[in-house]
Amino acid sequence: MEYKATRDAYGKALVEIGIDRNIVVLDADLSSSTKSAEFKKVYPERFFNIGIAELNMVDIAAGFALEGFKVFASSFAVFITGRAFEGVRQSICYQDLDVVLCGSHAGISVGEDGGSHQAICDISLMRSLPNMQVIVPADYNEAYKAILTAYKSKGPFYFRTSREKSLNFTTHDFEIGRAYILKEGTDAYIFACGIVLELALQVAKELEQENINIGVVNVSTIKPLDEHTIYICAKNSKMVFTLEEHSIIGGLGSVICEFLSENLPKKVVRLGINDRFGQSGTSTDLFCEYGFSVNSLKDNIKKSLKND
Repeated sequence: MEYKATRDAYGKALVEIGIDRNIVVLDADLSSSTKSAEFKKVYPERFFNIGIAELNMVDIAAGFALEGFKVFASSFAVFITGRAFEGVRQSICYQDLDVVLCGSHAGISVGEDGGSHQAICDISLMRSLPNMQVIVPADYNEAYKAILTAYKSKGPFYFRTSREKSLNFTTHDFEIGRAYILKEGTDAYIFACGIVLELALQVAKELEQENINIGVVNVSTIKPLDEHTIYICAKNSKMVFTLEEHSIIGGLGSVICEFLSENLPKKVVRLGINDRFGQSGTSTDLFCEYGFSVNSLKDNIKKSLKND
């Protein structure tokens, strides 16, 4: 079993597409962490360290895009979405520019960096912007394929990557706006995104031993949403769950609730960070503290099904 960080896939993909001289990469003095430094090693003339100035960085990215370049810009997720929000809105999304933003070190799995550096509302911020496409890869394989896909696609993108190594297990191709059914279910479905998708599969496997049949869907594209797959899975189950390393307010859970409330009213239980900030600790300890463990998720799911 191979464990790799999704942020490493970003660096590898940048090097591969960097053969295209139209590619420009920017970073906010965190290139070793975001892994854009891999691009710098090979193509230093098209790499720009903007410093600790994310708002300036996204405005500069917009300028490069207006001149016809394909731009990739990265920083920690909490800064590139929060500190730079106005620039992302006004300079990139308002003009529908060809800029890919990569927010690394997302969620509480950042660990000891603490609550100030743990992005738990970045999905909510980015999906609220017109024209923005939001991608949360489940593992290294999917992150790598997703970056290559974004390179060939138009418009603004926000990619969410993780510091922590996670199981590298997906084998499917990546298509923008497509959700992937990894396990069929009859009692319920878990719609998950990011590195906690692995947890959803473990939970479903263990519950099967208790004759509870839970399906699992990889919703790595938060926006645009694969409404057809979501509808079919929800229609064929008693209730649905969402699982994300993000606040349950505004993220994947909200996306699913919004869609189903208008198209197929169904009970939805949102599993994630329950309106709390992160804190300092190891990623393992924080996952346990915030309920991202197989036993905790199993208990929540069984209790919800019993009370339905």
